[in-house]
This record gives sequence, C-alpha cells and structure tokens, in this order.
Amino acid sequence: MLNARGLHLRRGTLPLVEDANFTIHRGDKVGVTGANGAGKSSLFAALRGELTADRGELEVPANLVIAHVEQEVAASDREAIEFVLDGDARLRLAEARIERAEHAGDALGLAQAHGDFEALDGYRARARAAEILHGLGFTVADHAKTVAQFSGGWRVRLAMARALASRADLLLLDEPTNHLDLDAIVWLEGWLGAFAGTVLAISHDREFLDSIADRILHIEHRRIRIHAGNYSQYELKRTEELAQQNALRIRQERRIAEISAFVARFRAKATKSRQAQSRLKMLERMERIVPAHVDSPFGFAFEPPAKTPRPLVTLEGAACGYGERTVLAGIDVSIGPQDRIALLGPNGAGKSTFTRLLAGESAALAGTRTAAADLAVGYFAQHQLDHLRVTESPFWHLRQFGGPEYARGDEQRVRDHLGRFGFGGDRAFEPVERFSGGEKARLALALIVARRPNLLLLDEPTNHLDLEMRHALTVALQDFGGGLVVVSHDRHLIRSVADTLWLVADRSVRPFDGDLDDYQGWLRQRRGGERESARTRAPAAREPVAPRPRPRLTPLRRELADVEARLAALSGERAALENAVERGEMPEGGYARYGELVRAIESLEERWLGLAESIERLKAAGER
Repeated sequence: MLNARGLHLRRGTLPLVEDANFTIHRGDKVGVTGANGAGKSSLFAALRGELTADRGELEVPANLVIAHVEQEVAASDREAIEFVLDGDARLRLAEARIERAEHAGDALGLAQAHGDFEALDGYRARARAAEILHGLGFTVADHAKTVAQFSGGWRVRLAMARALASRADLLLLDEPTNHLDLDAIVWLEGWLGAFAGTVLAISHDREFLDSIADRILHIEHRRIRIHAGNYSQYELKRTEELAQQNALRIRQERRIAEISAFVARFRAKATKSRQAQSRLKMLERMERIVPAHVDSPFGFAFEPPAKTPRPLVTLEGAACGYGERTVLAGIDVSIGPQDRIALLGPNGAGKSTFTRLLAGESAALAGTRTAAADLAVGYFAQHQLDHLRVTESPFWHLRQFGGPEYARGDEQRVRDHLGRFGFGGDRAFEPVERFSGGEKARLALALIVARRPNLLLLDEPTNHLDLEMRHALTVALQDFGGGLVVVSHDRHLIRSVADTLWLVADRSVRPFDGDLDDYQGWLRQRRGGERESARTRAPAAREPVAPRPRPRLTPLRRELADVEARLAALSGERAALENAVERGEMPEGGYARYGELVRAIESLEERWLGLAESIERLKAAGER
C-alpha cells in the first residue's frame, strides 16, 4: 500500500530521514514513535503530498483516500454534526446528486441517486456521526452548536470526528490522545480496532499504542525501522539489542538495580488493594524495560521534601466549582505524605476543579480546606504553561522561580538541573517563545522539581511529552517522598505511580474499589446506559429527502427545532462565561448571568425531552 525506497526527507536545511526503506500493507495499524523533532510529523506531511522527498521515493497509490486530523480548526457557523458529515465526501456528493435530480425533475436520475445514497448506507450517516461524537465526549445538545462555540481542544475533537467519518483508506493520527480524556481514549481504541483501513498513529501513550498497533515504525538518528508487534514488544526487543552493547552495560546494571531496589521496598509495604497490586506488577515489568531507556537524554529525581507534615491537606464537607455553580459537594478527604492517588472520572465531572481546590488556587464554596503549616505544593496544569515568560530563558526561570537553592550562587548547579530536562548547553539560554509545547511542559516540571514540594498535584502532566520524558517522569515519581494526586489519561503512568484510585463523578469524590481495568468496565457500563437513555429520548435522525410531514407532528417539530436553536445559543453564552472564569476575566454581573443561563438551559432541556417523547409517541401510533 505504501512503499519507501531510499527515502530522504528534510525541513529546510535540516535532514530528518535518510535512506529509509519500508512497506506498509493495507489494514496495518502502525504506531509511529521517536523523539520530538525526529521527523514523525514530516513523514505524515510527505504522505499527504505536502512535503517532497529530497531523494528516493515514497509511493502512495493515486486513488488512496487519506484522512488526517487538523490541529487548528477555524471558527465557523457550521453545525457540529454537519461539520463531521462534511468529512464524508462521497456522502455529500450523493446528496448533491439527489438535490440536482429533484431540481431538474429527473425521475430516473433521482432513482439512481437514491440507489447510490442507499448503497453508501446514507440513511444511517447521521446516526453514525452521532455515535462518533458521543464516543469522543460530545452531548446531544452539542450536535447543533456551531464550530465557533467550541474551544480549541474541542474543535480538534470535532476534526477527529470528521476524519473518523470520512471512509478513508488511510487514517493519519498525530497525537490523537492529547485532547481526549480516558473515556474517549478507550472508545477510540475500540473504534480503531474495528476499522478496516490502515492507521498510522503518532503517539507517546504506550498503552494506546499497545492497544491499537500491530507494528511500530520508529524514527531515530535519521533512520526508520519497522518492528512487528505493539510498543511493549518493541521496547523489549530494543532492550535485547542495547544489552548487547558493552558500552551501555554498566549504566544498564546500575539503573536496573535502582528500580529493583524500589520494587523490593514497595513490595514490603504494598496494600492488598487491586490498584496497589496492579502497580506492583507494573514496577516488576519496568525492571525488564529499563535498559531500553538508558540512553535517554532525560533523567532526574525529586529531592526529599524539607518537611513532610501529616496530614498535608484536609477537606471537610467541602464543595467546589466556579461562579455560582457547584460541581462537587460533600468532600471529606485527607491526603498524607505517602498517598499515591489517581483521579478518575468522566470528562467534565470536576477532576481539574477538585485539583485546583487542593492546590489552594480556588476557594471552597462550602466546608473547609485545612492546609498544613509547612505545606509546599507543586502544581502542574496545562494553563500554567501560558504563565511562562516567553522572552526569558530556562536559566532565568529557574533563577526566579526555582526556589532559594537556585536563586543565587552556583551557576553550574542551575545548568546541571536544566540539563536533566533536556536544556543543556546553549538551550538553557534560549527564549521560551521558541519552544514547543513539550519543551514548555518540561520546563514547568523542572521548576516544580526544583522547589522540593511535599505535595504534587499533576493535571495531565504528560500532554506533549515524548515517550522518553514520560518514562523519566514515571521513574522519578516512584521514589517521590511526598503525597501525589494525579489526573491523567496516560494509563501507564497511573498504573506505575498510583496505589489508590478516587472516582470523581455524579457531583462527588469517593474511593474506587478496583484497578484501571475495573474502571474501564465501569465506563463501558455507564456508556451503555447513556446510549440506551439517549435512544429512548432522542428525536429521529433527519434524512436528506424527508417524507411529507404529518400535520400533527409539524408544530411539534418546529418547536423542537426552536428549542434546539435556543439551547445552542444559551450554551454558547454559558461556555464563554466559563472560559472567562478560567482566565480570571469574568465581566461585571457575569455570575448572576451565569446562574440565569443554567436555569434557562435546564428548563429548555426538560422541554426538549418532553417534545422528543411526544413526537416519538405520535410516530409509533401512526398518528397524523
């Protein structure tokens, strides 16, 4: 299907790939790995015809339908579900033929066009698009929203939904899990497993790669190699190869000894909880794969916290949210220095809101938050990357924000610390504005580590980090001497560092009695219930050529459309206010308006459900 022969790729004067030879067959599911900047995205650009080979050949069949996910989606007034359906070019062409035949009064052409439409299973196209949107986390009310009403991350999800709906022969996914929560990732893995076409997925999420990939295409030192199997199998193969290199043997043995010692310590104190036992198995596995990462450019450790009070932070009868909206209530938790907690829960359930409350970045709406006098929080969240000074360097940032040990004195100490995070040599003095998202995330982590926290709160810390940096972070967290609360869709990280799982759902925070596999089962059960509920409530999918409306149904359908339009408008206004809260820019009177919007939306949603049920009853009864 795809063939490379002596392929050379470069960006400007920078050589990326040299003398690459590989073949990808129809139906292959290929994980594309390599360090940031190795050339993974450039390979995708070459497959799309946007980058020409410097030398050699990259053969792509002329009739191959290729779909990829746009990372920047422009604002538009297009409804979300129509935007997704636009990805299916054959469907849109068939619809256009029906419309032309109707306009021309061409009965034969109309019959043929309807036949083509039916052959494409066009009458179920909206249902398929709705299923994809639901899988990626969109609600029924979101279908009628315009693209402009969604934030940047949700627009990327829309672009992914459009790619999945495109009937592509080849699907190119560049970091598909970055903008998804765990619920959506699990759904996407199932969807890709059933997809008949070919998939190339750039990803730094090893469990995602293990789930979907049957081959790994790795780019390193300007070379491309393809390995059979998933990422874990590739990692073990790489371990065997590196073990044969005498120059690395001493480093391998030292690193294995460090991990083995930690496994022994953890085994002695591990509880019998399923998540703790799951973590023990992951640590034992890490003993085998550590040699695959001995030549990593990253390697750091958390120094022991200056003090470790017990407890670090306590919440009693606490509630949290934003504005007048309460997201979680009745929270009674206490976190100590040895706690290793991962927060699980559906998208939008309040995990990040809860983390901000723990960090002290937002006040409790009810109840109390009691912090130890010597509490030192290390808080990582994606929005904090925007607070980095773009005109300043990593060296300047560590001097200013790395704590007293780095604020003055030995310059080499500052440079050594930055070097462990990949900012060696002149890179320590480059302005942040030149950095990628992954490099900014590494710098933010470097600052947190330097402050010697006794409570780490990590909200999606692995977004934009490559596999080597994720591995380094995982190893460092295992021997961290304080308390840890992590929100992440990286299941490998959760399995490796968390002993306890807390479920954030249904306006509460409670312990989850199980491990990640149990949680994925909980998600599937919850999704099944939501689909069944939506099936009994939702209005019938529209068809391109609808039958003549029934007189008794027409006014109900008109009112339903009016309610949907009002819901979309009010939901957009609510989303704008929520974004303003996140930025700390709530306008005067904004909180009062937000409360009005919440009440109005709830009323409209109840009316929508009533109308939908009435329409379904009339249709079932055959009334007119």
